Amino acid sequence: MCGGGLGLRRLVPPEPVTAANLRWLAGYRHPRHAGGSAVAAAVVEAFKVARPLAEGAAAVGDPLQVLPAVYHALWCGRLTVPLDEPLQEQTLVAAASGNSEDVGGRPAEAEERGEG
Repeated sequence: MCGGGLGLRRLVPPEPVTAANLRWLAGYRHPRHAGGSAVAAAVVEAFKVARPLAEGAAAVGDPLQVLPAVYHALWCGRLTVPLDEPLQEQTLVAAASGNSEDVGGRPAEAEERGEG
């Protein structure tokens, strides 16, 4: 690095499965997919104990209505999933530890970065 100038850093692209999962979840980043505060809270509650994606969504309600809220919660970090494995019905999903953000919208950190 030259003295006092800009530093450059080379980033390694994510693995194909991780990139595909992130592209999919990014489609649900807008707050309209959260499903409202009641649905968002129910989604987090359904995954307090890790369980398959489809099972947890069905526990909240009609999966076609609930899955966008699940994907939004994954994007926002309220739920966690191994992103290096294909996202499918049997993928284990769990509530993230330290869920302190408002479950009806974006986490404060994302809002500060201009995401969402």
